[in-house]
Amino acid sequence: MSTPARRRLITPRRIAALLLVLVVAGGAATWLDLFGVGQKVDSLARRVELVLNPPPDRPIDEAVLVTPRPVATATASPAPTPVVSLAPGQTAPPAPTPTPAPTRGPVDVNLLTDAAAAFISEQDHEWCAVAGTQMVLAMNGKAPLTAAFQAELAGRIGEWESRRDSKNGGWGPSAMVKALAAYGVPGYEVRAYETRQDAMRDAAQAISELGAPVILLAWRGAHTWVMTGYRADADPRQFDDAKVSGAYILDPWYPVVSKIWGPSDPPGTFQDAAEMKRNYLPWDRPEGLYLKRDGLFIAILPTKPLIP
Repeated sequence: MSTPARRRLITPRRIAALLLVLVVAGGAATWLDLFGVGQKVDSLARRVELVLNPPPDRPIDEAVLVTPRPVATATASPAPTPVVSLAPGQTAPPAPTPTPAPTRGPVDVNLLTDAAAAFISEQDHEWCAVAGTQMVLAMNGKAPLTAAFQAELAGRIGEWESRRDSKNGGWGPSAMVKALAAYGVPGYEVRAYETRQDAMRDAAQAISELGAPVILLAWRGAHTWVMTGYRADADPRQFDDAKVSGAYILDPWYPVVSKIWGPSDPPGTFQDAAEMKRNYLPWDRPEGLYLKRDGLFIAILPTKPLIP
């Protein structure tokens, strides 16, 4: 999700080989541009650089596959029947009243009253994961929303990256979890879902129960969104069949316009079902296979309450 800061020693021979490839590729790109093809060599340069200086093969916390939960309808809880020993002449106490069934109705939840105050753009076009992690840290009171801190965070990727997490090197979902923990926000977990609705419902339940934001891996795993709220036709804490119709999102890409995904939205924009269907897609990365993520909806959920 971003290019890592290189930590390992690159020998002069490797540097010479990389420069030769870039010069040849750059000349080819110039020749292609002359004919209006306009092809770029960024991906080629990245592949060569990864061959010369690959990310470490560290173990990671793999995505937890969340299977669909059985749907149960919320019902009234029967009142327990007390066992009372009565003395002669005593009367039995009144029977306890059963707990009424929860009332089903639409809910609109957002952790933020001022989304702009909780937002920062990615300072580099490949730092969406960095900015997303920074915003979650800031909501927990563990980081300032400054460009300087974002650069600091980006520079520490060498401590957390693994080719199992991102075959391109740099930031993957596991690295984001490790970064959150390193700055004092433990308990986040990478999860995988078979359907978008299962992912959205689980995220909504976590937001309502824990008061903490969720990170969504949008654009087939290429981008980071921070989910701070949702709308649903019922409270997902009480109704397993609650349908989540959309989410409130902090998009670190804002205010940039993507050639593929279009204009980004201001912080706190409600992304309705159509926008979620367009942007929040199953993981599918071109650099290789991810057996615990491919074809699944990936989210990073809190398991602990927001830090006061």
